[in-house]
Amino acid sequence: MPLTENLRRDHVSKLNCKPALTVPPSATIRQAIAIMQQNRAGVVFVEDGGRVTGVFTERDLLKRVLGRGVDIGAMISTVMTANPTTVTVEDTVGAALQKMLDGGYRHLPVVDARGRAVGRISVREIVHYMVEYFPKAVYNLPPEPDQVQAAPEGA
Repeated sequence: MPLTENLRRDHVSKLNCKPALTVPPSATIRQAIAIMQQNRAGVVFVEDGGRVTGVFTERDLLKRVLGRGVDIGAMISTVMTANPTTVTVEDTVGAALQKMLDGGYRHLPVVDARGRAVGRISVREIVHYMVEYFPKAVYNLPPEPDQVQAAPEGA
């Protein structure tokens, strides 16, 4: 089946969603960074009243915290992206990809019907999904984009 049809048919549940990492709005930036480091993640979601109300990413750390000299002891709610774009497990992969492209996002919270974070997806999960459709092309790419093999390797 062509990739475009699968993007319209397959749901976010088919992606390898990672567990949601959450903090309350009263958490400090330092606490959010510690959670991201412990989990080797580039994003943490801010949940208030059982609902995702914000997102904090590595990009936010660079631009909104370090770039502006904000104390990492400040509350995460002061530097998070409020009212983030979300997806559900029932949304299609194509819809999730479109939201990422439209907003310039590298991460999206996966929420349930009540808006509670149940997972997270990133560009990485989308790429892994797409590799299923083009494995030969992806796995045979040279390490350097301009590299051309002078001769075939192997037997």
